[in-house]
Amino acid sequence: MGKKAKYIFNHKTLSFEHARLTVRHIVLKVLSYLSTGVVFTMVILLASSYFFDSPKEKMLKRELRQYELQFKLMNDKLEQIQVVVNDMADRDDNIYRVIFESEPVPTEARRAGFGGTNRYKSYEGYRNSDIVIETARKLDQITAKLYVQSRSFDEVSEMARNKSLLLASIPAIQPVSNKDLRRLSSYFGHRTDPFYKVLKFHEGVDFSAPTGTEIYATGDGVVYSSQRARAGYGNQIIIDHGFGFQTMYAHLQELKVRKGQRVKRGQVIGTVGNTGKSTSPHLHYEVWKNNRPVNPINYFFNDITPEQYEEMLILSQRPSQTMD
Repeated sequence: MGKKAKYIFNHKTLSFEHARLTVRHIVLKVLSYLSTGVVFTMVILLASSYFFDSPKEKMLKRELRQYELQFKLMNDKLEQIQVVVNDMADRDDNIYRVIFESEPVPTEARRAGFGGTNRYKSYEGYRNSDIVIETARKLDQITAKLYVQSRSFDEVSEMARNKSLLLASIPAIQPVSNKDLRRLSSYFGHRTDPFYKVLKFHEGVDFSAPTGTEIYATGDGVVYSSQRARAGYGNQIIIDHGFGFQTMYAHLQELKVRKGQRVKRGQVIGTVGNTGKSTSPHLHYEVWKNNRPVNPINYFFNDITPEQYEEMLILSQRPSQTMD
């Protein structure tokens, strides 16, 4: 069939006439078809873009899901590493440093200054900001803790290298030759003051011995002070052994070392006397660890047997009076 002819009604002649399309009508019709097609195409494209992903978008979304999965796996691994790091810190504080009688690393130091300003603000405002920030925070914390732990292990390694020096420096013998443990007349702890008859804390032990009895340095070290006095502890010597240890020898008759002199364990440093606030000739002996007095009998292990140590513990529990 041929193309259908179109007619229009002529109001003047009152008859139908064959329609003749002008260029203007043809152009308008073509433009109307084109605009309709463009609008329809845009609607289709908008609908498809809203409901359907393009190949590139599909690829990007797959990549994002993969990245999210990898971040979650990374977080799990970081948590496992965190457990290992915490275990290293626990062993460092409670095993390695205990062996070398060193103080544990403070908690504030192990935290390495975390807190305060928000260092992850630049990661905020995105779809996966939470997991990215959490991963970055864990990584930074572990890195900081590992740095602190590395420094701590360096210190422990140095202490291990200096172990022979440490063992020589620990005050590990009695300051006077003491074959009879009962010459240890007053022990560490609360004791009765011989002058005021009240309980006071006795920060050392008293060795009863004749005037002139030799006194020995109980460990290697440097003489911190060697001074004479008429009151208090009288003539006294303090030795700094390093590693947090100091020992004090009081009521001496003779001082045989001077300030700044290096001494060895077993070296004679003075003699027993009755100077200062003292009831009779004796040596008042103290051991200090990290600026705190500790019980000296715990450091006599080079001189006495386990049985003698047990006997000494029993004797130390009995009430007694100090000699100074």
